[in-house]
Amino acid sequence: MTDRTEHDPAALQDLIRNARVVLWDFDGPICRLFARHKAEKVATDLVEWLEVRGLRALLTEGERKTLDPQVVLHAVDRRHPGSDLVTELEERLTKEELKAASSAMPTAHADPLIRTWTAVGSRLAIATNNSPHVVRAYLASRGLTSCFIPHIYGRTQQLNLLKPDPHCLNRALNAMGAAPEAALMIGDTSTDYLAARAAGVPFLGYARNARKAGLLREAGARVIVASLEPVLKAVKDRGRPGVR
Repeated sequence: MTDRTEHDPAALQDLIRNARVVLWDFDGPICRLFARHKAEKVATDLVEWLEVRGLRALLTEGERKTLDPQVVLHAVDRRHPGSDLVTELEERLTKEELKAASSAMPTAHADPLIRTWTAVGSRLAIATNNSPHVVRAYLASRGLTSCFIPHIYGRTQQLNLLKPDPHCLNRALNAMGAAPEAALMIGDTSTDYLAARAAGVPFLGYARNARKAGLLREAGARVIVASLEPVLKAVKDRGRPGVR
């Protein structure tokens, strides 16, 4: 595949060399949140919950068939922003995400990469559309909390500020006193890339399959890895004496 850093290691090294702050998306780069507690089932349950309450008309046919529970939540929020209905729907999604966190599958090489990046002096933050409660629960289960706390920025009741809006990235940068050009965003979706671009933050795409890589390239991402292993190697190299 083209535009993968396996064919251009210098591009990856440049991103890592300049990154003093690393902003991570959660579901994808750090773990597969819905690896066992399937997102498709969660989306279907949210749609059925709305239909039982006579609210089927709130969703288009495409939205009713979505495999992404975030799509359902966003659709309802667009039509009834800030309503009690949206609040309850978001709470239901958070509960499902918490269930999923207990059986989430760690992304290969993510745990050692997080620890290594911390050890070489970079500061890390989470910038995600998932609930921050879910992120904290997962990080605690992996012994990674200290690598990120207190910089975990996730979904709030202001759903219009979720990525691709750069709000959570800007919150992280402001809280950490970091300039955008001294940061790096790691994400696996077009919304991650668009949020990073809007915030002026360099972007590293993680794509575990060809479909995800294609979507990232279509959005404009140019540095994409199929595995975090070369990222881990580059960070280790940066931490060696005499390597800059």
